[in-house]
Parts: sequence; C-alpha cells; structure tokens
Amino acid sequence: MSQNKRKIDYPIRRFLFLCLGLSIMAFGVAFSIKAALGTSPISSVPYVTSVISRLSVGTTTIIMNIMFVLIQIGILRRDYEWFQLLQIPAAIVFGTMIDVAEYVIAPIDVSNYFQQWLLCIIGIVLIALGVSVEVMANLVTTAGEGIVLAICKKAPIRFGNMKVIFDVTLVCIAIVLSLVFLKTLDGIREGTIAAALFVGQVTKQTNKVTKGIEAVFLSE
Repeated sequence: MSQNKRKIDYPIRRFLFLCLGLSIMAFGVAFSIKAALGTSPISSVPYVTSVISRLSVGTTTIIMNIMFVLIQIGILRRDYEWFQLLQIPAAIVFGTMIDVAEYVIAPIDVSNYFQQWLLCIIGIVLIALGVSVEVMANLVTTAGEGIVLAICKKAPIRFGNMKVIFDVTLVCIAIVLSLVFLKTLDGIREGTIAAALFVGQVTKQTNKVTKGIEAVFLSE
C-alpha cells in the first residue's frame, strides 16, 4: 500500500472504529434499559428525561451531550480545542444507535429477576467493550469524558476522582428529576450501582482485547 493511501486510510479506520465503539456502547445502554434494573450513571439523566418528555432516550442523550459540549466551551474558553466539536457528531451517532438498539432488542422477553440481571450484565460488558473500542480509536473523546477533562484542567482534581463526582452528580440529578416530575424513583436501581462499580473493572479486561485489535488494524 502506498504511503499516501496509508495516510488517507488511517483516519478513516479510526473513524470507523469510533463509530463501532459508540454502537457497542449504545447496545449496552439499550440492554441496561431493557433489564429495568436501573441505567448506568451516564445514561440516568437521559433516561429519566425521556420518560418525562416522551422523547426517545437517543434524542435526550444527544441533547445532553450537546449541553456538555457547550459547558466545556464555557469552562475552557480560549483553551477549548475546537477539534473537540467532533463530540457533537459522535453524540448524534451514539444517540441514534441507542434508539436503533432499543428497537432491535425490543422482542427480547424478560419475565423474571434472573433474566433482568442477565441483561444488566450483558449491558455492563457491552458498555465496557464499547468504551475500550472508542478509546482505541483515539479520535475524539465523548462529551461526558470531555466535560470531566475540562473541569480537571481548571481545578486541581484527579481525573478518576472527578469522574466519580461527575457520575454521582448525574445520578443525583436523575433522582431529583424523577421524584419531582414522576413522583417515583425511575431508572435508578441496583443495576445503576452495578454499572458504577463494574464498568471500569470490566473495561480493564476489554482493553487487553482491543490492544491486539489496535495492533492489527490501527497501526500506521
């Protein structure tokens, strides 16, 4: 393969893997919603606002991520890297694929608590794998990661600690919205806690898989 063709193919391959990672994550979100044991922290607000507004979860996810981009711009101002505006089309792909995934898995029948947990675990694994593939693509961060990084650039807080604070904040917002508008707690359950505890741990394992894939498909 010629050097020029390699230079053209390289970013295209990374873009395709970014879309793949976002799609896998979207199916993970859809499985967690189908399990009805509570969504992951990052999807808690979109899920609750979806129930309130009757918009699809994909649509509310896109809206929330665009808001995250605007907040990043407000935090970083002159330090904002305009390349990160690619987070918006990434959010559109992610939100659209959530709706597609919900449609695809809609026929799955869930009739007992064991089956709910099975779907919840599938969701956790898929979200973790999707994160690994998205990070492997190394093209653009998701808006959720971007806002955490933006805060860390302006405040003396480690990324890991800020990520926990961010996730807890989202869950708290979802709880308040649910109690105020729905008069009940919806979308926050034991599955939310499981996702918060285990997605990161599973991601460490899926990263080992994606390293091999990266060496084969994403080496220049």
